[in-house]
Amino acid sequence: MDSFTSLHPDVPEVEVELLSAECDNSTQIISPIEEPESLEKWCQQSLIGKKLPNALYVHISAIEKLDPPLRQHYEKFSQIIATGMVGANIIKFHSDRPKISYLFYPDFDTDPHPALLASVQINLENNEISPMMRYRDYSNSHNPPILHRKETFVTPEYPYYQEFEQLTKAEEKLGLLDKTSSIGTRQGWMQWLQYQGVEIQGHRVVNENGDRLSRIPKIERHRAAIVRTDLSRPLRFALEANLFTENTTFFDYGCGHGGDVNRIAERGYTSNGWDPFYFPNEACIPADIVNIGYVINVIEHIEERGEALRKAWELTRQVLLVSAQVLIDDEKHGKIAFGDGVITRHNTFQKYYEQEELKIYIDRVLGVDSIPVALGIYFVFRDENQAQNFRASRCRSRISTPRIRTQVKRFEDYKDLLAPLMAFVTDRGRLPVPGELPEEAEINFEFRRITRAFDVILQATEAGEWDMIKQKRRSDLLLYLALSEFKDYVQFKDIEPVVQKDIKALFGSYKKAREEAEDILFSLGDLSVVAKCCEESAIGHKRPNALFIHVSALSELDYRLRIYEGCASRTIGRMDEVTLIKFHTKQPKISYLFYPDFDTEPHPKLHTSMHIDLRDLHVSYRDYSDSQDPPVWHRKETVLTANYPGYEKFAKLSEQEENRGLFDDINAIKTLKGWERCLEEHCAEIRNYRLYWRKDADPYRVKLVRSAIRARKKSND
Repeated sequence: MDSFTSLHPDVPEVEVELLSAECDNSTQIISPIEEPESLEKWCQQSLIGKKLPNALYVHISAIEKLDPPLRQHYEKFSQIIATGMVGANIIKFHSDRPKISYLFYPDFDTDPHPALLASVQINLENNEISPMMRYRDYSNSHNPPILHRKETFVTPEYPYYQEFEQLTKAEEKLGLLDKTSSIGTRQGWMQWLQYQGVEIQGHRVVNENGDRLSRIPKIERHRAAIVRTDLSRPLRFALEANLFTENTTFFDYGCGHGGDVNRIAERGYTSNGWDPFYFPNEACIPADIVNIGYVINVIEHIEERGEALRKAWELTRQVLLVSAQVLIDDEKHGKIAFGDGVITRHNTFQKYYEQEELKIYIDRVLGVDSIPVALGIYFVFRDENQAQNFRASRCRSRISTPRIRTQVKRFEDYKDLLAPLMAFVTDRGRLPVPGELPEEAEINFEFRRITRAFDVILQATEAGEWDMIKQKRRSDLLLYLALSEFKDYVQFKDIEPVVQKDIKALFGSYKKAREEAEDILFSLGDLSVVAKCCEESAIGHKRPNALFIHVSALSELDYRLRIYEGCASRTIGRMDEVTLIKFHTKQPKISYLFYPDFDTEPHPKLHTSMHIDLRDLHVSYRDYSDSQDPPVWHRKETVLTANYPGYEKFAKLSEQEENRGLFDDINAIKTLKGWERCLEEHCAEIRNYRLYWRKDADPYRVKLVRSAIRARKKSND
C-alpha cells in the first residue's frame, strides 16, 4: 500500500498541471513544513494515524486531531484543489518530501478490508507555482490495494473504532496479518485467507462454512463467577469513597453467587441482586448504587455486552460501578482466540480490556464521562454535581490542624468553642462565610466576628502553618481544575457550593483559577519543566533519570508533579496497592511499583510494576512474583516523609549499611541475588532492622572487612 505505482504498473496514470483555485501566478505555494527532516519528525511522533517508514496515513475524520504543523501542512495542500478532493477519506503524508496523496476508499466503514478506488498525489517539489497532480484509477483493477488494521487510521472516538479493533485482534491471534509481503492486495489477501481456511464476514473471522462457532466450545458464563470470602474490589472502593450513606439502596446486576449482595445487606443496607444463572427469578430493581462487576468481560457477544451495560445503567439512580478484566497476558496460558477475547480452559469467555479502551467503551455505550478508580474499575455518576464532588474529594490532601505553640489565656478560655473554627480552616484553607459554620452564632457572641476569633487562634499557633494550609488547599484546587480540563468545560454551577466558595476565596474568581490551572497543565507538556520539578523536590529518592516517592508522600509533592501524575491516574487509574510512584525525567512516563512487604522487610522485593506512557497512555506491566531474582529497594526512608511510621528505624539501618560499604556498588545490589551476595561478602546479616556480623562468617574475611571499615572511617574523617 505504500507505493501503488510499483505494485500496479498496469494501472493507468494521468499527470496534469494543476493551478490552485485560490492562488494566482504571482503567488508562490510553500508548504508549512519546509524542511524534510522536520516533516519526518512530525509524522513519526504523531499519536494519530498509521505510521510507515516514509509516510503517515490518516483518516479524514482525524485531521483535526493532528498536531498543528501537520494540520496546516494538509490545509495548504487542500487549498490547491477547488473540488476539495470530495470523496477522499485517507490522507497520506509523505514524510520524505513535500507531497500529499488523497486516497479514495468508498467502502471504508462497511468493508472489513476496503479496496482503493482511486488516488491523487499532489507534488509541491521545489515549491512550484504550478504543482503537479498524479491521478490513478483502480476502479477496473482486478487486484487493487486493500487496507488492514483500519482502527490505526482513525481515533478511538470514531463510531466503528471498536469494531475495527476487534477484527484486527482476532486476525492477529490467528496469525492472519503475519505475512505482510503478500496480503496488501485483494488477490494476495484472499489467497491467504483460503489457505488458512477462514473468511471475513461483517468484521468477524469465520470458517469456510460461515459458522463462527463450529470449532468453539460451548461458553459456560456462570463458571466465571468467583466465590469470594470478602467484598469485591469495586464495592470496597465504593465504601471507602463514602458513596454509601444511611438510606442507600444497592443492586448487583450479574451478582454471581451473591456474595456482595449478602455482605452489603449485613452492613444494614437494602441490597438485592440478579444473575441469569444463579438467581434468574429475582427482579431487577432500581437502586441508588448498582454494580455490574466483571460481567461485561465474560459476555462473548458484543451486542449483548452493550445491552447488559445499558440495562445496569437504567437501574442506576446515583452511581454505577463498572469493572472488567484488564491487560492480562493470555498467550502464555495457551487460551483459544475468540472474537475480541479468549476462551479459558474452563469454557468461559474473557474479554481483556486495556484500561483506556475500557473507559472509551463505557463512555461510548452510556454517553457519559466515567471516572477511573483503579485498574479495571470505573464509577459513573447520574448527577454531574455529584461527579464533580467525587473528583474534587480525590484531589484533597490530608492535613493536620496546627498544634498549640503558645499559652494564651483567651484561647485557653475558649479552646472548645474555637476548635470547630480551627477544623474548618484546616479543611477548607479559608475562613467560613456567614451560615457555613454551625457554631457561628456562639463565636460571634463571644468575639463579635469570625475574623477576631481567628486572630486569637493565630496568637496561640504559628501563622506560617496556616499559610501553608492555605497554599496546600489552593494546590488541591489547581489539581482538580487542571484534571477537569480533560473533559468538556465544567460549569461553575456543577461544582459543589462549598468548593465554589473555596475557589472564590483562594483565587478571586473561577476564571482566574481555570486560567492558572490551564497554564500549569500546558507547561507540563515540556518535559524539562517536569525534570526541574523532580530535581528541586525536597521529597523523594532522586536518580539521574527519575524521582521515586512513596504513595503516602504524593500529597506533599510540588503541586505541578501532582498534576502530572494525575494526567495518568485520571484516565488509567493507579495500580492496586501501589507502593512507589516513579516520575521519569527523560521521557513522559509514570510508573507504579508494588512492594507488598515494604513496611515489614528492610529491603522489600518488587512484586509488580505498571508503566504509563503519557504520550499515548499505553500501559505495560511486569510481574515479578515468580521471579527468583526480583529487584529490591534500598534506603526506604528516602521515599518517605519524616512522619511515616518507622522512618527513623529505616534511616538508622541505611546509615549502618552505608558505613559498612554495602551501597558502594549500587548496580550490583539492584536485585535480590546481588544483594544477598553483597551481604555475604561483607559478612553481614539484618535482624530487626539492625546490621549484625554473620556468626558463620570466615574469621579472616571478617578481619578484612573490619579493616576496610576503619579505612573508610579514617578517610571520611
